[in-house]
Amino acid sequence: MTCLYPGSFDPITNGHLDVIKRALKIFDKVIVAVAKSEQKNPRFSLEKRKALAQIATRNLNQVQIIGFENLLVDLAKELQINTIIRGLRAVSDFEYELQIGYANNALWDEFETIYLMPNLKNAFISSSIVRAILAHGGDVSSLVPKEILPLLKDEPCM
Repeated sequence: MTCLYPGSFDPITNGHLDVIKRALKIFDKVIVAVAKSEQKNPRFSLEKRKALAQIATRNLNQVQIIGFENLLVDLAKELQINTIIRGLRAVSDFEYELQIGYANNALWDEFETIYLMPNLKNAFISSSIVRAILAHGGDVSSLVPKEILPLLKDEPCM
């Protein structure tokens, strides 16, 4: 069984990897679907975010990285996958994710969302925290996969 793990992954973090590894205990394959997300004004281009995710997951054979810019439900129908996973770190995540989950299910009644919590050491990590630290020249080496660290020091790709 395959699931989708959608998000902006701007950039992929250790928290994302934690959720992917947890999902692989439940699913045979995880497709990481990197959203174009122009409304979020991403630091990195879609292609760079996909490349970073590919590098970070290269040792996980059951993970595939794709990009998308349509509705998640439309992507899921196209791929014939009715289950997505989402990471939950805090109560604030839950409120947002619950609304999105209900909206997706209203668009496709076979659409299911499974929520996974990252390990406590990764619970505070978010892409926005990583971007803020990067913007001020800070050290994000404990927050992102070490394989992508040199690529984050490049100028942002818009």
